Amino acid sequence: MRLYRVLLAAALLAVTVSAPAAAAESPAFAPVARPGPALSVPAGELAKSITCTANATAATENVVLFVQGTTVTPQQDFGWNWFHALDALGRPYCAVTEPDQAMSDAQVSAEYVVNAIRYVHRISGRKVDILGHSQGGTEPRFALRFWPDLRPMVDDYVAFGATNHGSLVVNAMCPPVAGCAPALWQQTFNSNYTRAMNSGQETFPGISYTDIYTRTDEFVQPNLDSTGTTSLHGGGGQITNVAIQDICPADLASEHLAVGTYDPAAYAIAMDALTHPGPADPARVSREACGRVFMPGVDPARFATDYGSALGAVTTELALHPHVSSEPPLKPYVYAGN
Repeated sequence: MRLYRVLLAAALLAVTVSAPAAAAESPAFAPVARPGPALSVPAGELAKSITCTANATAATENVVLFVQGTTVTPQQDFGWNWFHALDALGRPYCAVTEPDQAMSDAQVSAEYVVNAIRYVHRISGRKVDILGHSQGGTEPRFALRFWPDLRPMVDDYVAFGATNHGSLVVNAMCPPVAGCAPALWQQTFNSNYTRAMNSGQETFPGISYTDIYTRTDEFVQPNLDSTGTTSLHGGGGQITNVAIQDICPADLASEHLAVGTYDPAAYAIAMDALTHPGPADPARVSREACGRVFMPGVDPARFATDYGSALGAVTTELALHPHVSSEPPLKPYVYAGN
């Protein structure tokens, strides 16, 4: 955890960050009810990207779909924590593996999520509950925004430290000369990708949104309160924006990787959402989570190894993934005139 903090602090120190100037007049984005485009990723590639537990077929309860964060695979993000926890509960789940460890164009990654939601809904015969970490919280929202057929298929959307409106910290990681990975450009503050994703309305009726964040997140900022980047507002969906510190006020250690992988309060909030109608209700969440070190599913004896593997993937991808000099252009279908 300390190394992760140092790396991200160094990125902040390397570039002086200021809030971007007000964007030019927004383009006209597609109406929220316009049918989504055909998927450009070959069907065979999409099919290979989904793994599910055996009980996801003809399930008796909603299947959880996991969407990985930037730089990691689903196994590195969820395989040593959430998968074990749901296995112990007998809860069915699936995971979608995005290309390039979610470092390439998020619009392409979103197509994998579109296909996954449709697939899980079809094999289970039930609505889908989505759990996404970091960037894994944006691609489901991008999918729901531009493929409206998905909206009746989704019950709960739960996100951990999502870059829903971009992050000023990422601006520091994408200097003009050196650039950064495509997916990082798309997570800069008020990026074209986030503006498109949030256009029209941020949430949709019939879907329960639980956005979990930590005020001490060193990657996703500003996130000091419910006006921050992770939180959602308006549109018709039921929304709970909740900080770890709303449950555990003395928690000053929760960081970006922790909130989606082992934080016991984040787990308790998410499970409250998954086991009740509507989004999480912080009043229902037991404060006993504040006295625990790990969420269920984490093996304390293997924690250093498992956390180290995830952290190693983060640092390796940030250091070695090819950089580009600007954000990928938005796809034509996001605009009203196409």
